[in-house]
Amino acid sequence: MLAVGVSSPPSSCSSHHVLASFTYLRISPSLSSSRASSFRGIRIGAGVRDAAPVSSRGGRMVVKMAKREEEMKEIRAKTAEEVNEEVIDLKGELLMLRLQKSARNEFKSSEFGRMRKRIARMLTVKREREIEEGINKRLSRKLDRKWKKSIVVRPPPSLRKKQEEQKAAEVEKSS
Repeated sequence: MLAVGVSSPPSSCSSHHVLASFTYLRISPSLSSSRASSFRGIRIGAGVRDAAPVSSRGGRMVVKMAKREEEMKEIRAKTAEEVNEEVIDLKGELLMLRLQKSARNEFKSSEFGRMRKRIARMLTVKREREIEEGINKRLSRKLDRKWKKSIVVRPPPSLRKKQEEQKAAEVEKSS
């Protein structure tokens, strides 16, 4: 027969830089068992982070925050039409990345998150402007649907650049 119990981590694990806390599951044989076991329990990771983040890399978090704030200032400086055009271009680039992934071509996987975040920032600025104008959520969704239907499909900038290079190469071959 086995007895099961849950205990806290040993005092030797209490470092102030520990990023995850663990629960220890202690399984011990009952007293009626004649054989002694060397098994002392298993550690189950809880994945809970400390409340205070540790910035041990020389203020790297501060630099990232400053870059984000700078990017938001750039986006806010653009007109609504420029924001809409850039959203369309970024969505096209995202589609090209998905195609590269499905074709198993080389690509930077970090570009997915970077582009999605940039699109989200653009749409956030767009919504902030709508709120300033007094447009409620329902009307905003209606206008967004109209805007999406009015989009003319065109190749993203990276594909346009490749197409122009191919045309230039064909012109050189024919000359």
